[in-house]
Amino acid sequence: MSSVRDLLAPPDTFARRHLGDSAADTAAMLATLGYPSVEALIDAAVPPQIRRGPLNVPAALGESAALAELRATAGENRVFRSCIGLGYADTHTPPVIQRNVLENPGWYTAYTPYQAEISQGRLEALLNFQTLVTDLTGLEIANASMLDEGTAAAEAMMMCHRLKEGDAAGHRTFFVSENCHPQTIDIVKTRAKPLGIDVTVGDHRAFQPGANCFGVLVQYPDTTGSIHDFESFFAAAHAAGAFTIVATDLLALTLLRAPGEFGADVAVGSAQRFGVPLGFGGPHAGFLATKDAFKRQMPGRLVGVSKDAQGDPAMRLALGTREQHIPPRQGHVQHLHRAGAPGRHGLDVCRLPRPGRP
Repeated sequence: MSSVRDLLAPPDTFARRHLGDSAADTAAMLATLGYPSVEALIDAAVPPQIRRGPLNVPAALGESAALAELRATAGENRVFRSCIGLGYADTHTPPVIQRNVLENPGWYTAYTPYQAEISQGRLEALLNFQTLVTDLTGLEIANASMLDEGTAAAEAMMMCHRLKEGDAAGHRTFFVSENCHPQTIDIVKTRAKPLGIDVTVGDHRAFQPGANCFGVLVQYPDTTGSIHDFESFFAAAHAAGAFTIVATDLLALTLLRAPGEFGADVAVGSAQRFGVPLGFGGPHAGFLATKDAFKRQMPGRLVGVSKDAQGDPAMRLALGTREQHIPPRQGHVQHLHRAGAPGRHGLDVCRLPRPGRP
């Protein structure tokens, strides 16, 4: 017979719906291990010197009560207008994208964070992200994806240095516009220091790329919101043998001239402006686009379209520099990709209409 305590317990507790071990499963595992109870197993496995006494926690709540308590706690927050700028801007996600992309199970099942190659829906979302980035940047190829804009800029610097091949030792200067976002400048400097790269920060209008300069980085629009024409500066950089990098804003590129049209070799940035919440400063989904000729030095990973055993179109990982796929000593970067995290980073930009495309 159920006790009064059991009858008064909330009927919507989480434990009742948890698909854990049954009592028979637990008994069978304990018998195999040779312990009479879970407590005895814990006593044998956990050293006594690291244990704590009984926890003074309240009884578990039901789902409805827990949600009500969380709402009450969240209601104590005071929400103000964010004035941080520097590449961050609050957003609005149109309901049609929220319903048909973020809440569409076809995109996020099966959710396989470290085995994206077995989830066609996930790979298709990443492919759409890559297509969006290449369309807006005017470059030929884009990865999926980078941690955020700052690390994407640092990876672009390293990529350009690798592209100098055997001549990289003689090219140690990297120019960064003083009008780049300050967090990007800091990350580039931090990454450059152990590599022996000299970072020069200044006004691009006064900088003359020399023979030892292997790359330049500018912001478009810059951190003050100004828009500059970099075509002549990039022409001078190319004449000196330097590669050109543009840190840019995808939403701005829906109106501005694409970086690939004025000589950019690499474009990096953040996809936060496409409906991703501010999240107390990120990180947000970053991107890196470049020319097809440089794809073998491109960090991150690349989703491509192939055919399956039946001859039907299928997505696959065409290139990857991650520890799951190749030996770490051969990888250029090892980081979590962000564009494919369903409902959180980048997925809401994958179905936006693009000029000339369905």
